[in-house]
Amino acid sequence: MDNDNNDKERRGFPVEITEEIAEGTYANFALIGHSQTEFLLDFAKTIPGQQKAKIKSRVIMSPIQAKRLLRALADNVAKYEQTFGEINDRPVVRGNGNGSDNGSVPPSFMGFNGTGEA
Repeated sequence: MDNDNNDKERRGFPVEITEEIAEGTYANFALIGHSQTEFLLDFAKTIPGQQKAKIKSRVIMSPIQAKRLLRALADNVAKYEQTFGEINDRPVVRGNGNGSDNGSVPPSFMGFNGTGEA
């Protein structure tokens, strides 16, 4: 977390985080919607074989902040890939060879698909 502290100091904007929020929430599915004045980001966790994804967190932001988030995320992904190599965002399927989908891994839900889901 030293990098986080350095980033906060570099930006010149002090940030405080509670212990509960610092623990984070895992999400492997996101839904994104917008109106003229705001963007809505819902983060959820899906479990293979279940019909529903439970939303764990909702973030509402202005269009300006959404665009800044997009740029910051793109910048961080690029830096990650420079350090660790390209992120493979294609689904990995592990079948048992008989045409059944048993043992397969569901496709990634975090990739943009043009439908408002990420």
